[in-house]
Amino acid sequence: MSPIAPSPRSWKENRSIAAEFEGALLISCSLFPYFMLVSLEAGGPVRALALLLLAPLVRLLELAGLEWVALRVMIFVATAGLRVADLQAAAKATLPKFYLENLRRNAYRVFAGCGGKRYVITSCPSIMAEPFSREYLDVDGVLGTELRAFRGFFLGLTSPGGLMSGFRRLEALRAAMAGAQVIDVGLCGKDRDQPFMSVCAERHCITPQDAAQPVPRSEYPKPLIFHDGRLVALPTPLDSLIVLLWIPFGVLLVTLRIVVGLSSPYKLCLLCTAATGVRIRAQFHEPRSDAATRSSSHTLFVCNHRTLVDPVIISTALRRKVTAVTYSVSRLSELISPIPTIRLRRDRFEDGARMRSSLGHGDLVVCPEGTTCREPYLLRFSPLFAEIAEDIVPVAVTNEGSMFYGTTVRGHKSLDSFFFLMNPRPFYGLDFLANVTGGQKSKYDVANHVQQAIGRTIGFECTNLTRKDKYRMLAGHDGLDPKI
Repeated sequence: MSPIAPSPRSWKENRSIAAEFEGALLISCSLFPYFMLVSLEAGGPVRALALLLLAPLVRLLELAGLEWVALRVMIFVATAGLRVADLQAAAKATLPKFYLENLRRNAYRVFAGCGGKRYVITSCPSIMAEPFSREYLDVDGVLGTELRAFRGFFLGLTSPGGLMSGFRRLEALRAAMAGAQVIDVGLCGKDRDQPFMSVCAERHCITPQDAAQPVPRSEYPKPLIFHDGRLVALPTPLDSLIVLLWIPFGVLLVTLRIVVGLSSPYKLCLLCTAATGVRIRAQFHEPRSDAATRSSSHTLFVCNHRTLVDPVIISTALRRKVTAVTYSVSRLSELISPIPTIRLRRDRFEDGARMRSSLGHGDLVVCPEGTTCREPYLLRFSPLFAEIAEDIVPVAVTNEGSMFYGTTVRGHKSLDSFFFLMNPRPFYGLDFLANVTGGQKSKYDVANHVQQAIGRTIGFECTNLTRKDKYRMLAGHDGLDPKI
């Protein structure tokens, strides 16, 4: 077998390929982090804790050459009693982001360079690998371990054929080939005896010299715009342990930050917030006498939406009270909010009237995307804000968290703010841009102009995707009645 190399252009039209998923297409051979993600996102924290406690046993079994036993242990703990629909949802909404970040660049180039039949072979349950493989790798077949289920629940056991390993891979590949005698290209991980490679004309393997370089975002097979899940980093055993040990301290830190936010005067709130570890960088692109900085002016601030605390951070940076427009937020989020909130009903005429009334009494913050987006993309801006004010101050918002995402689709939305504030040193960047005047422009032109101005400032790509698109992709519904 030879080391992998960039694929010639002549491959593009007709070459078929069979590639091992873990260790070849993915940089890491370990499947533990993906079972941890499934355990946490589809099963809950108790299941994830059980898997973490068994991590030393899993590692010992792998070192002893009993990978198949270690895999069965992880499958049982992660899936026993789990609803099939919950695992399917996690595989579609959560796992692709981490697969993309772990996709080996040179192996993917070889795989993408083959324009014929493409097969992915993995010991991982096919239900976990198939959504990503079909959506991002455009494969013709995913040959993985099949799980037993009964009345919509997994039993934690594999199908009668057992794990997809050894000669079972060869048998499955021959069955998928549908009469073809040979696969043009085979790709496997290093130091692995793979019988399926015997039906491949060209055999390439990962060598110690191959760079473990992930595919950069600019080369993703398709843009990653939406994804779900609470964890920012891939949960290796060590990272999972660190997160678990941090949670008690994080809860205390969240409590402190909320108390400080509710009790601090607006003029001192920025200093007090910084003392708790929240980093805020605000930049004003207008003179200090402008509407964006005059405390006596009633200003409409229009920002992109990153988390529920966007308006709170804007109020903190301005050091004065603003009112936030909200849609589907929990009563708990409204209760702990240090600024006033106005609930909208997704009725254009009634919502417009409420926003005009609020703007007549004070500053107002609007997030016209209607939902949050984690990645560097802007969703389509609703033009409603352009109907209620002539002078608009766009605010470009960026944020960072090292442990937890402060947004969710399938999880408990009432905990979004808590999870973001549980990060050790969360960051928010605000850029208050020059005023935008509606004038004779249509409301759609104004909305598009504001979206593009914010996108240029922070380097985000503008899209025409909407809130409905997000919820349809991640949850299979329109998001009109999210769980809070």
